[in-house]
Amino acid sequence: MSLALADHDASSVGLDAELPCRKFDPDLWFADAPTELELAKSLCGDCPLRVECLAGAVERAEPWGVWGGEIFERGAVVPRKRPRGRPRKEDVARDAVLRVEVEARMAAEGLTDQPRVAVRLAA
Repeated sequence: MSLALADHDASSVGLDAELPCRKFDPDLWFADAPTELELAKSLCGDCPLRVECLAGAVERAEPWGVWGGEIFERGAVVPRKRPRGRPRKEDVARDAVLRVEVEARMAAEGLTDQPRVAVRLAA
């Protein structure tokens, strides 16, 4: 999906807009602690560029961080980041439910089953 296909007009948002990722500490969107990532996700909720941000991150297969209100890990959207250590059985069951919810949100925004595009980085 191209960013040009997103519904919102990204050009209507100025460079001086109060975007959460510019207003708060940028490290919050790339934190190691699951609670900090959940905070970053919640801050993305009212962002006017949330859909474009998510579409761009899916298109680029971002390796980690919070993009468009979703957590990316190894280039894929994950429902939540697990803390270190072996997961409890109830956490595994909850993750399965959350994974279905994330897939439904991605489908509702038209971001499912898109082919990954190889991205070349400038040297």
